[in-house]
Amino acid sequence: MPKRPRSPGRVRAARQSARVTVASATGFYTALYVLDRPVVAVYALFAPIALGILSPIPGGGRDRARTILFALPVAVALTALGTALAVTTASAVAGMLVIGFAISFASAYGPAAAGAVPGLLLFYVLACFPPYAPDTLPQRLGGLLAGVALLVLCELLLLPAPSVPPYRARIASALDLAAASALAFAQGHRHDPERARRLRAEGLALRLSQAPPASRPTGAGRTDRGLAQAGAATRRVLDQLARMSERPDSATAADPPSEALLRGVAAGCTATAGALRGARAVPGPEALEEMVAEFVAVRAQPSDAGLDTDAKASQRLLECRSDLLVTAASALTAQAAVAVAIGGRRDAAGLPPEQFWYAGPSEPRLLALRLTGNLTLRSVLFQNAVRTALGLGAARLVAGALELSHGFWVLLAVLTLGRTTAGATWSTVRSAAIGTLVGALAAGVLILGAGGTVQVYAVVLVPAMFVAFSVGPIAGPAWAQGLFTLVVAAAFSQLAPADWRLAETRLLDVLAGCTIGLVCGVLAWPAGAHAELRRGVAEVLRSAAPLVRVTASAVVCASGTSGAFRAPGDPASGDGAAEEALRLTRHRLRIAEGAYAQYRTEGGRDAVDSGPDWHLALNCASHAVIGSHWLPRQAYGPAPPDAVRWARESAARLATAMDRAAAFPPGGVQAAPVPLPHEVVSSAPAPVLPALVDIDTWLRTLAAELTGFGGSGPPPAAPDTGPRPTTTGAAAARADG
Repeated sequence: MPKRPRSPGRVRAARQSARVTVASATGFYTALYVLDRPVVAVYALFAPIALGILSPIPGGGRDRARTILFALPVAVALTALGTALAVTTASAVAGMLVIGFAISFASAYGPAAAGAVPGLLLFYVLACFPPYAPDTLPQRLGGLLAGVALLVLCELLLLPAPSVPPYRARIASALDLAAASALAFAQGHRHDPERARRLRAEGLALRLSQAPPASRPTGAGRTDRGLAQAGAATRRVLDQLARMSERPDSATAADPPSEALLRGVAAGCTATAGALRGARAVPGPEALEEMVAEFVAVRAQPSDAGLDTDAKASQRLLECRSDLLVTAASALTAQAAVAVAIGGRRDAAGLPPEQFWYAGPSEPRLLALRLTGNLTLRSVLFQNAVRTALGLGAARLVAGALELSHGFWVLLAVLTLGRTTAGATWSTVRSAAIGTLVGALAAGVLILGAGGTVQVYAVVLVPAMFVAFSVGPIAGPAWAQGLFTLVVAAAFSQLAPADWRLAETRLLDVLAGCTIGLVCGVLAWPAGAHAELRRGVAEVLRSAAPLVRVTASAVVCASGTSGAFRAPGDPASGDGAAEEALRLTRHRLRIAEGAYAQYRTEGGRDAVDSGPDWHLALNCASHAVIGSHWLPRQAYGPAPPDAVRWARESAARLATAMDRAAAFPPGGVQAAPVPLPHEVVSSAPAPVLPALVDIDTWLRTLAAELTGFGGSGPPPAAPDTGPRPTTTGAAAARADG
């Protein structure tokens, strides 16, 4: 029989277990048996466990070592604080509340910081328990430094984890495919379903959920924000090219202005991909921006040779050009975002500055904005930090009030077993309790059998650690707690004489920690992110409704433009109501996106289930934001009165549907804007007609997404006779997260 292939997850867990076991055992045995320093031994044992097992730090060996070194000063400070605040139970509990919240909330900075949070909390937990012994602080810090140094060496030298391909490499690969596809279009190779399939597959690979955690650009800095925006804009380029490839040849007849712009898009994508790989200098977006501006001017000219007397053919050509303009504007967004992310650019050239707001502020300012933006009860990050602080504070109070001999095990149980929902916490603690009971029985048998023979515990500790750290992360909390109970029994039996009551103490402490964690899970936001996701989506839809109204009005009421991306009615400049609608929608979209990300980690239902398609609702709000950026900049108004009435009526109908959808009616809503009347198309001046086509496309796209969100199935496809979405830049314009 063929051998079953080894699971990559099991291989990674075994290698990480080997690194942590070697680091912990080397420091522990050296400090205890060579230096005769039990305090040093304890910290040398737990430091690698805290940052190597308890902390899921992402990345390869070098990345993990770098993160551990960055976390070292914080670990030293927390150990010193814990040692000082252990003077009384009250001071230790107060410190636990403040530090528990601050360290947990710091996970908002990015995946590396979030991964290190549990381990950092353990350093304070370990130091804040009696006895109050400030004179041992040098030994504690010595053991901590030794354990961290050994772990860093093992991360770099002992079966180091392979490096993770950066997210920018995915963007570069996608841009290469986009460039090849755009060039094929320019050369006349238009209808190609196979090409469309490849484009969509490459676009899906740009989703952050498809990238390893270490490579996801989710940090608060300018580079991560720029790369996230570039990835979203690149995916929009791929999706739009895929739609164009699915059209029959008759729908994409030869058009010289379009072919010229397609070649410009191909050149821009190729140059940006080379910059992401470090093969060439980072290009600015000015060249492509100029080509887009020329294309916008050409399609608004009455004498355009591409428009003939056949009204349907002329409208079809306008729709195809609208598709191309969306594609080019998305490529322009990607190019500008890369220039900001890795080119050091501090402005957005001629693009809307609001879309690249992160280009100007300093890195500390961007971090402060990320943190202050989540200081709200509606933020899941804030809720998780409060829940963690309350659980750890309560555990420290119980351990101090009852004078538990190994009270830090109570806090360790709260730290490792707490979950974001009451249901998940109950499932976890139930398994952990069973595992701890079995582990305590095994530890009791070991202690009774070995008696006072320390050599037995010394021999058992290393294999017990390796098995616990390699099996526990894969097999679940029951195995993890049971095996770790055996580890702590073997370790502490070497530090002081032990009897079978050590296993009993471990069992009772873990059960106490489980109880505290479960109570906190029930009392503090027991539904986890689901309730916040529902509330966040409702609020973002309500704030997007007025944004749709003011954007449509800005497009049809424009009194003229002085450039391709400027309009007096632009929601991004000047008008107070429009600015407030845009600001509120962007802010609520960030909160809803954070809740959705947390919801997916809790095992939320997929979009194919009968419930709401949350991701589609977020896309709808994002597309409303994108349209508010770009549509007024492409308007050459003013439009005729009948066109103004149509746009306002259609936008008002869609805004009303958004308000209804925010109430989550059974079966969702059936949103449908007012179709663009034929008499409006036939009577509109040539410079205004493209803007009307764009606004019609935008409203119908929003309506389709809003209808699909309600759980009635996927959104209906846009008909071939209509223009395609003008959601330029896709999710790239999201300000944060």
